[in-house]
Amino acid sequence: MDNENQAVTLPRIGDKAPAFKVVTTQGEIDFPKQYEGHWVILFSHPADFTPVCTSEFMTFAHLEPEFEKLNTKLVGLSVDGLYSHIAWLRTIKEKIEYRGMKNIEVKFPLIEDITMEIAKKYGMIQPGESGTKAVRAVFVIDPKGIVRTVIYYPLSMGRNFDEMLRVIQALQTADAFNIATPADWRPGDDVIVPTAGSCGVAKDRMDGKQEGVTCHDWFFCTKKISKDEVMKKILK
Repeated sequence: MDNENQAVTLPRIGDKAPAFKVVTTQGEIDFPKQYEGHWVILFSHPADFTPVCTSEFMTFAHLEPEFEKLNTKLVGLSVDGLYSHIAWLRTIKEKIEYRGMKNIEVKFPLIEDITMEIAKKYGMIQPGESGTKAVRAVFVIDPKGIVRTVIYYPLSMGRNFDEMLRVIQALQTADAFNIATPADWRPGDDVIVPTAGSCGVAKDRMDGKQEGVTCHDWFFCTKKISKDEVMKKILK
């Protein structure tokens, strides 16, 4: 079987994040071991010195303090070499102004992966899109090193950063309150409570006997958690 027809493998939600030790623009890292206790966004980009990637890295760096407040670290990757990474990031800082962002310094690590070993391990090389460039993959990894969310974008499309912040907020809120979040949820919106474990509990909910719980039907009940309460739980 030739390489282009081989199945692309990638970590699935609930899997342990594949481990690696690698050189980055911020020195060597041991992933995910050294990030234990933190959430991590591990993301790939197709190539240095390209416009879509430049817009993304500026946005990541600009929003890094917001991710830090959510105990979330950023780690980038492309199949370019370390010196290309350094030169590109220096160019961004010294020359690029975009959407009011300028003098942007990228302080999070950018992985050198010229052998494509890590990109292949994470399914970031997808031959139907490109056999030599990583697609725009996003892996959200929790403090225990477990993959919690996987998002893929094609080479031509920049990522939605509001959505990445929302994903982190939603995952952390679900963990903190043992709930689920509905479509388009934002902190302060109603959340979904777990399905009742017994007929009696379900009946009480439907009869309005559980304070603060609103049931649209027996299987779909919500409650209010204020934005202040959510943010108090999830912000550092």
